Amino acid sequence: MTHETLLNELWSTTLSRLGGASAIAALARETKAFLRPRGIRSAEDLLRFVLAYSCGAMGLRSTCAWAAAAGLADISNVALLGRLRNCSAWMERLVGALLADGAAVPAAHEALVSGRCVRLVDATTVTKAGVKARTSGQLWRIHAAFDLPSERFSHFELTDEKGAEKLDTIPVVAGEICIADRGYMRADRLAAVLAAGADIIVRAGWKQARWLDAAGKPLDMIALLEKGSKTGRIDRAVGIARSGGAPLNLRLVAFRKPPAAIAAARVKTRREATKEGLEVNGQTLKAAEWTILVTSLDANAFSPDAIGTLYRARWRIEMAFKRMKSVIGLGSPPGADPQVAKTWVLAHLLLVLLLEPHTSHADVGAPEVSPRQAPVALAA
Repeated sequence: MTHETLLNELWSTTLSRLGGASAIAALARETKAFLRPRGIRSAEDLLRFVLAYSCGAMGLRSTCAWAAAAGLADISNVALLGRLRNCSAWMERLVGALLADGAAVPAAHEALVSGRCVRLVDATTVTKAGVKARTSGQLWRIHAAFDLPSERFSHFELTDEKGAEKLDTIPVVAGEICIADRGYMRADRLAAVLAAGADIIVRAGWKQARWLDAAGKPLDMIALLEKGSKTGRIDRAVGIARSGGAPLNLRLVAFRKPPAAIAAARVKTRREATKEGLEVNGQTLKAAEWTILVTSLDANAFSPDAIGTLYRARWRIEMAFKRMKSVIGLGSPPGADPQVAKTWVLAHLLLVLLLEPHTSHADVGAPEVSPRQAPVALAA
């Protein structure tokens, strides 16, 4: 989206995607983003300002100068700053409306496997503005769900660095298959998703859980991996102990990586240990040879190969995040004001959703992870 598209005939298309000028104005009034015309004539024009500032690579003064030259409105940068501070709740509602609109498209709930929605869960971050924020690890975290085979975002939630990655942050839909990486491997969170009626495929580190065997006794994961080295795969029942409830009865599916991937994994493991001032032991190097997955999917319906293929699809959300940052331009907000920064990030998410019909079916390949399978099929 360019500054020209905020003024020419393409703007009407944008408005229609958002429900029309009246719907935009109603949400603006409801969220108190626009109550009366003071300098800016309408909620529609305010939206132009928000998108021009957030997605147009211009500062406050430049945005005001552009608007004045275009005959949109003649306001000061201080006045625009005040407007932007009040727009975060409005942007949240507009993003939510577009997500709901996407959910109404039949393709968004088509099956990748046996009539079920496959939902990829992950998060990406952008740093907050300012040297102090960057050095102290302050950031904005965007929690997202990405549905297959439609390849559309179905949920966004924006938090600061205190908002941890949790599998049940995303609203759970009964019957879906939820896929996530090892950052989401928390027993109580897995239990919450399972209790809501969904199934899971989550990657796990060998020390991330208290593994139990069929008798409820501690399971030696390294010994299990060593035993599976001959066949290169493991598929068995496993228990995961919980601090606040009964153990989870799940299925462990593990694949030994190809030789080149094993060598790369060992180098990465040693490099990360050196960075932390630690020494790598033999158990950690042995675990680095494997990709370990836990799932609730039934072994009679989903073979190990099927589990591996489904997990490989997780790369789709990674590619969507890359497009979000490289094509849409999502990066660190330019200002330190938290409300303006939130508006800025949400405006980029809004733009992502507006452009999805044109980018969601782009050809993006998945690199080889542990299961040595054919490329992921995105249709039933």
